[in-house]
Amino acid sequence: MTIALLETQSLACERDGRLLFEHLELRLDPGDMLQISGPNGSGKTSLLRLLAGLMQPTEGQIRLKGLPLHKQRAELASQLLWIGHAAGIKDLLTGEENLRWLCALHRPASHADIWAALAAVGLQGFEDVPCHSLSAGQQRRVALARLHLHSPPLWILDEPFTALDKQGVAALEEHLASHCERGGMVVLTTHHTLSRVPAGYRDIDLGQVAL
Repeated sequence: MTIALLETQSLACERDGRLLFEHLELRLDPGDMLQISGPNGSGKTSLLRLLAGLMQPTEGQIRLKGLPLHKQRAELASQLLWIGHAAGIKDLLTGEENLRWLCALHRPASHADIWAALAAVGLQGFEDVPCHSLSAGQQRRVALARLHLHSPPLWILDEPFTALDKQGVAALEEHLASHCERGGMVVLTTHHTLSRVPAGYRDIDLGQVAL
């Protein structure tokens, strides 16, 4: 068997003195889409943060290309795009300014590329509008425009469909599935029932993980 890009071994997570899950075994290979589901408080966001290297597990290990994740921070940063539950944008900046700032952290993007990304998420004509003037759905689209700019193989997304209208949901579903079909990987949480998934789709219900 080939080495997975990302895998967990007997992973456990405790938060505020409560064990959320344990003995969790996951593996991500090119083309995979992994949806993390479960009731509120089951550890969905915590698991995403663990996989993104933003938290340390209580027990077990996460491995990137076969090696412990905590020893490969720089490698993880080059392989990962993380978008959390909050849009993560600055209200006083425009959509273009937000994306220029966010891209500068990883791979600078040109003016033309940023405008094309905003157009791809339905924000043509709103490029220079301060984000505090945008609706919640439009602000979410600014954040999601990053998926059209910096394209590392692994996308970890916490509730990416929040505040999107029907058209935005359909476009995002198509983009995520296409990313996987090109060999990328997606891990996401969502209460939305996906209607467009790649062949490598599977669902892990943390509410069913035995403690």
